[in-house]
Amino acid sequence: MSILEVIKERRSVRRFLSKAIPKEMVEALIEAIIWAPSAGNLQSRKFYFVYNKEVKDKLAKAAWGQGFIAEAPLVVVACCDLRIGTYYGSRGKDLYTIQDVAASVQNLLLVAQELGLATVWVGAFDEKEASDTLQLPTYLRPTAIIPVGYPAEHPTAPRRAPREKAVTFIE
Repeated sequence: MSILEVIKERRSVRRFLSKAIPKEMVEALIEAIIWAPSAGNLQSRKFYFVYNKEVKDKLAKAAWGQGFIAEAPLVVVACCDLRIGTYYGSRGKDLYTIQDVAASVQNLLLVAQELGLATVWVGAFDEKEASDTLQLPTYLRPTAIIPVGYPAEHPTAPRRAPREKAVTFIE
């Protein structure tokens, strides 16, 4: 499958089969994360791979009761490492760290799709509650929760903005 086909086939899935993810697939997800581009190659990101049911339940609660999070065999919590601010100042802390995490998350989503796994990018959660759940140091900011597993549903593609709205050509 071409990368564009993988992109077009990927969906946000919120129902997962109760089936373990093989270690080789988890390793591929890690590779996808670490090979994402980053500002100044500072790689201002940290990822937590959560299998523990109690911790997943707490993360689902932190995500305002989105129970499907706890049902996924694996939950990845993506964090910005705010120490980049010492190098790039406020732009680094407020923007570059988020871009670094977003690039890694996108890579993870696409490799998961290629492997036959399903994901959903969750941004709706209480950061403090998620931080407390994972006992994060103060310099890490959780910015995304990504449940990962085998799909128990296959949603149809949502509408996309027309090209005319998405792109402006300047010649």
